[in-house]
Amino acid sequence: MNRRTFLATTGALAATSPFAPRLFAATTPAGATQSSVPPKAPAASQPPRLAPRFGDARDWWFEKRFGLFVHWGLYAIEAWHEQDQWRRRIPRADYVKLSQRWNPHQFDPNAWLDAAESAGMSYLCLTTKHHDGFCLFESKHTAYHSVNTPYRKDVVRQLADACHRRKFPLCLYYSIADWHHPNYPNQGRHHELPPQPGDDPSLPKYLEFLKAQVRELCTNYGEIHGFWWDMNVDRHVDRSINTLIRRLQPKAVINDRGFDEGDFGTPERDYTKEGTLSLSFEKRTEACQSIGMESWGWRSNEDYYTDRHLFRSIARYLARDANYLLNVGPRADGTFPPEALGFLSRTGAWYRRVREALEGAVPASHLTANRDVLLTRRGHTLYVILHADPRGEAVKLKPLAQLPRRATLLNTGGPVACSLDFVPSEHGDQGRYLRLIKLPVNEHAHTVLVAKLEFDHLTEIIGAARDSGASVLSAPPVGSRGRPSGSAATESEVTCPTKATSVRPTHPAGLSRNT
Repeated sequence: MNRRTFLATTGALAATSPFAPRLFAATTPAGATQSSVPPKAPAASQPPRLAPRFGDARDWWFEKRFGLFVHWGLYAIEAWHEQDQWRRRIPRADYVKLSQRWNPHQFDPNAWLDAAESAGMSYLCLTTKHHDGFCLFESKHTAYHSVNTPYRKDVVRQLADACHRRKFPLCLYYSIADWHHPNYPNQGRHHELPPQPGDDPSLPKYLEFLKAQVRELCTNYGEIHGFWWDMNVDRHVDRSINTLIRRLQPKAVINDRGFDEGDFGTPERDYTKEGTLSLSFEKRTEACQSIGMESWGWRSNEDYYTDRHLFRSIARYLARDANYLLNVGPRADGTFPPEALGFLSRTGAWYRRVREALEGAVPASHLTANRDVLLTRRGHTLYVILHADPRGEAVKLKPLAQLPRRATLLNTGGPVACSLDFVPSEHGDQGRYLRLIKLPVNEHAHTVLVAKLEFDHLTEIIGAARDSGASVLSAPPVGSRGRPSGSAATESEVTCPTKATSVRPTHPAGLSRNT
């Protein structure tokens, strides 16, 4: 692992179903045989189990699901990688000289928060101390911090004050591995330096230092909403440390990379176990990803992910009851690079339109066999999220066999055409399943499309609509479009109705005509 590791009321035309007259025609299509016994609807897949909520002050985390990760430190000066010291084998004595060049004179915490809010983000996590051991906060337990540089300011203090003023939850990242402290047992293991001159390796002594800094971070900066551990190379267990955090900061959620299992898991860079994609997370999860393909810190010659790749990553986690941290590495002067600002702005333009499908909705992908989409649900509203490359302009939601009363593409606000046509690929069971058709996949190939399907009633019963004569959702009743119910439906009325009160008859053999 890397570090950063519906629904149908029923398909059968049961006479007792109150929806049968509204959704399906009573006649049998030409060439088909009417069965005296309606087909049995298969049982719905079990709804996914959601990750357990805390039931205390930490539940803010389930309300604010999309956050900004910020990797910033001395490594921004050389602008190569946040693990510059380790990856380029830089001796400690040489690397520490960067601290005398640390002077981010353009750092403005409000500009960071503005950028986060422009993307639709609602919390922030900052690297207070990365593996290099340099602290962005003033500490009584080391001189290796931002106040003891030409900058002479406490970065965490400034950011915490801004977050408190704007009621923007702040989480603090802290690396357990430390390439500067002489007591940390650097042994040349993964993410460790080889032993350095002046080292006095002692894990107990180092842990006393670590606990003292944890206490500083949890008492000197007001309310903190999270503590994000990283790189417990030794896999040392000490539950008292997280207990201390929880006592000092009861709203703080704690990840699983520290000294016990913590509160939530942290897959990174789209890692999935054995390439599988679960329909939801039963364990509390916060995925993390960076906008840059090479580094989490500022890299001057970075290769950036595409908007489409990151939008799909965001949607793939949020739609499954997980949180998502998207990372930006500020430049050495404290500003976000133009590429990051542009991406965050474009993210916000997309996220604000589709947010209702990703926050406050519950996973519902068990309602379809189509694994190229993810579903979420709010009551009788279903959201269809095209998180994978669309194979075409239609999306089949088998075994759903109920037409929504309204279908909207959240990305544009326009209508989505829906169909219960019998299509050749379903000849085996002769079923008619809900399809979204003529989606503008080519016009919006750079993004993630999300369709909103509003039903009068959505149950957990799934079944195919067979021999129903149903084709596409038809005209609304009198008044809803300002025309008589018997007049011909226009294209827009068929694709975005307000009521499903009748059906359009199919052509011979139960097939609807291509027009």
